[in-house]
Amino acid sequence: MSADPHPTSGEIDECWREIGVSGDRSCPELEEHLHCRNCPTHAQIARKLLDRPLPPGYRDDWTLHFAKPDEKAPQGEEIDSVLIFRIGEEWLGLPATICREIAEPRPIHSLPHRRSEAVRGIVNVRGELLICVSLPALLGIGAAAAVRGAERIAVFPRLVVTGEGAQHVAFEVDEVHGLHAYRAHERGAVPATVGRSAASVVATMIPWKGRAVGCLDAGRLLALIDRSIA
Repeated sequence: MSADPHPTSGEIDECWREIGVSGDRSCPELEEHLHCRNCPTHAQIARKLLDRPLPPGYRDDWTLHFAKPDEKAPQGEEIDSVLIFRIGEEWLGLPATICREIAEPRPIHSLPHRRSEAVRGIVNVRGELLICVSLPALLGIGAAAAVRGAERIAVFPRLVVTGEGAQHVAFEVDEVHGLHAYRAHERGAVPATVGRSAASVVATMIPWKGRAVGCLDAGRLLALIDRSIA
């Protein structure tokens, strides 16, 4: 009799935890593949996990979970979504409506006779040449990487592509958290300590993981970028 083509997680041979990188590293395949994620066996096990059928009641349980109203928020309250990222020590939120892509850093080719310090140059993103701007220069914020202290969390710089329609530009960030949804009652006023340039683009402040995130206004940001590259 053949094995069940849709095994449960308990039936998976988690070899990477025993003889792989999370185990004693005695697997002979490590010499060729260096890491379990590069091994065909690991990929085959992952496919089996993804192809397995949903457990009984899974859909119903999650449907009930997301159908529950938020008791802290008034009924029908507006919800916005932003991409949270870090530049230096500043955490900012880019409206999800103008976030087009998050990519790994690319070489930036400088432009001759550039007029604005906010324009870094040209960057190639999947074959498309985009103008790369400096958000720190546009907003007047420090670009130095924040000290991570004892957090021991690996962070990676990213290239964020933004814009409307067919007009896209890119800018570099020190770290990307991801999308975050917030409700209208969480919005706060922009403090007076925010620089003048940033204050003209930051629409509101929201709390997130004990930090204050400055949410950028889509229209003002794109207008500022247009003026910098004109």
